[in-house]
Amino acid sequence: MIQTTPSRVAIITGGGRGIGKAAAVRLTREGQAVVIVYARNHEEANHTVSEITAAGGQALALQADVAEPEAVAAAFNLAASTFGGVDVVVHSAGLLILDTVAALDLEQLDLMHRTNIRGTFVVNQQAARCLRSGGAIINLSTSVTKLALPAYAAYAASKSAVDAISPILAKELRGRDITVNAVAPGPTATELFLAGKEEATIKRMAGMNPMERLGLPDDIAEVIAFLAGPGRWINGQTVYVNGGMV
Repeated sequence: MIQTTPSRVAIITGGGRGIGKAAAVRLTREGQAVVIVYARNHEEANHTVSEITAAGGQALALQADVAEPEAVAAAFNLAASTFGGVDVVVHSAGLLILDTVAALDLEQLDLMHRTNIRGTFVVNQQAARCLRSGGAIINLSTSVTKLALPAYAAYAASKSAVDAISPILAKELRGRDITVNAVAPGPTATELFLAGKEEATIKRMAGMNPMERLGLPDDIAEVIAFLAGPGRWINGQTVYVNGGMV
């Protein structure tokens, strides 16, 4: 198959599954080439790449720790050497560990801090250095920052950092025609969300929005694709994508 020059080039962290995968598939359907950055699951990442290329899209996968600058830089270098540069960064990689403030193991807090806060900073730092004019940075946050749900304190705190970093970086990139936004999903039917939850809990959380269902990865990918392409007048915002929950 002869591959055409992509309209834009995206790096998607956490792109092997869930929301990241849905975003990767959606962006390639719109003519963008993607580099999928994954932490551990080589099989899932390669399956996503195969799915995209079988449909005529362009995709590569690279294993990298998003909290390590050298590893993240390697992903940007791969995108530049293969596709000519980077226009879009979707930072979807994240870690979710739930427990009460009283009971949470502080080592688990440190793990979430490393992935969700340091990882966001490292990925955004590299994006700020490398993105071409007209680019877009989309960070994944969460609607639970507003919901004050028990057992979510550490996770919500780590994602609040995402909400803080995004608008500040948007202002720091003044004059470069690069947008920076956060997308804050509500409960979404991904492996990350569903893991360890009882059916009654899932049903209760699905009913928290007036649409009375869980979000789907494609629901979130639709908004990501808009911010990654035509949505140029949205900048420095946290966009809540949760069916009206908050």
